[in-house]
Amino acid sequence: MTQILRARRLLTERGWLDDHQISIDAGIITAIAPIPSGTTQRDAELLCPAYIDTHVHGGAGVDVMDEAPDTLDKLAMHKAREGVGSWLPTTVTAPIEQIHLALERIAQRCHSGGPGAQVLGSYLEGPYFTPQNKGAHPPELFRELDIHELDKLIALSQGTLRVVALAPEKPGAIQAIQHLKRQGVRVMLGHSAATWAQTSAAFDAGADGLVHCYNGMTGLHHREPGMVGAGLTDPRAWLELIADGHHVHPAAMKLCCCCAKDRIVLITDAMQAAGMPDGSYTLCGEKVEMRGGIVRTASGGLAGSTLSVDAAVRNMVEFAGISPEEAIHMASLHPARLLGVDQQLGSLQAGKRASIIALDGGLHVQRVWIQGQHLSL
Repeated sequence: MTQILRARRLLTERGWLDDHQISIDAGIITAIAPIPSGTTQRDAELLCPAYIDTHVHGGAGVDVMDEAPDTLDKLAMHKAREGVGSWLPTTVTAPIEQIHLALERIAQRCHSGGPGAQVLGSYLEGPYFTPQNKGAHPPELFRELDIHELDKLIALSQGTLRVVALAPEKPGAIQAIQHLKRQGVRVMLGHSAATWAQTSAAFDAGADGLVHCYNGMTGLHHREPGMVGAGLTDPRAWLELIADGHHVHPAAMKLCCCCAKDRIVLITDAMQAAGMPDGSYTLCGEKVEMRGGIVRTASGGLAGSTLSVDAAVRNMVEFAGISPEEAIHMASLHPARLLGVDQQLGSLQAGKRASIIALDGGLHVQRVWIQGQHLSL
């Protein structure tokens, strides 16, 4: 049976359409058309594509690395409440056996489905980093790149491993990037002390972008542009951005938009404290403290975020001065393009999955539909 949703404004890849409606059949958008004259009912102020969060460690008190069987279900519902229709559970640096188990659990959830936001696959963040910009990752567990080990990770994930993050200056990094790309895996660069030249060489080898741009990498300097400079100026590079106002200064967010507006992918990098009260939590097996919504390690470093995607979109409009449609694309169309799923997700278009959110004029999430099914938030 065809479902129809009507909005005062509806966002497509080409911009806003006033007083338009979406027809949905079997979870797929079948048509977008003007609302017939005389029809006064509206289901939403704004209808937009559901968000895609490609980099999520936890939230609602649980962590992707947790072994409890309902962990990913809890997280998927938590993400749906912030307008996320699909996401990548993201691992952390840990003993390799724990990473194997996490990839297997994510693969099972990816294939079986379940409540809330859809799991598109896994994102491996660590253990292939270097110590200088380790963030919250324990450097004693960092590993060298090994093609056979990477193949085992892909096999254990049953082909659902979507992204591998690594430091491009590690021995064998170029060969590892080329190998992963041949397997259809995206490669992001981060937690690294790489130079501009090393980062550029990784992009030449097929690397796709930067892990949470600015954080965990060599910064921009006028004589050594570093990883940030390479990412800002290379048109091939996608730039993950944590737009919470703590990880990246608003002026640096604006700079990112000036250089790479069409290449920004808004992420949360959220950890288990997201959506929870201040207090003690864990990340990478270490105790961390959240105060005022900001999570820090014992040494004072930032330890993931408590950001939600809908807040990131609002922050980009407020802090970086971009338009709402540009910010929404950064959380929907751009991540879909990064992952190569933009034929199915990322924008409102006939033939794509009906993953849709209703927003009010302040860009707050009102309602969510995933594959045409309305979620009770």
